[in-house]
Amino acid sequence: MSEKSWEKLDLADLIKQPSEPVDDDQKPVSQRSMTRRVAVQALYQWTLNPQDTYLIEKQFYEEGWLSGTDRVWFKDILNQVTQDVALLDDTYAPFLDRSVKLINPVERCILRLAVYELRDQVQVPSKVIINEAVELTKHFGAEDAHKYINGVVDKVAKQLRPVEFGA
Repeated sequence: MSEKSWEKLDLADLIKQPSEPVDDDQKPVSQRSMTRRVAVQALYQWTLNPQDTYLIEKQFYEEGWLSGTDRVWFKDILNQVTQDVALLDDTYAPFLDRSVKLINPVERCILRLAVYELRDQVQVPSKVIINEAVELTKHFGAEDAHKYINGVVDKVAKQLRPVEFGA
């Protein structure tokens, strides 16, 4: 990390642009993956400071954080997830080993996004959604949290999309 201390980092420091490498394999980030990353950060902001989603979208746009994203899909994610928080939480809650409130807020946002996608983005295969949730957790979550998120999202996927799993 650069000379900046963690306390002085802001959201712009955490967002990698699409052309920047995301891991040791030096793979560029796709537009949909970038949109998910920025959406998780917007959902996290909303989780910590609930406010009109328009204000969050406006801030992200004005700060340039929506560059390289699908802005229409970002807006849809932000609006749908924040409107359906209780339903989304109720969907994955049975697969947790603790209360939803005890899940790290970043990881809760990732779970909400994944459940929203599994429920509403039927054109996206569940394996892609599970993989994206794992990658988001590796990027933003606690160490090894991706294993937990993988297990939870996999169980939700099997419940919401049994046909994809041969059930």
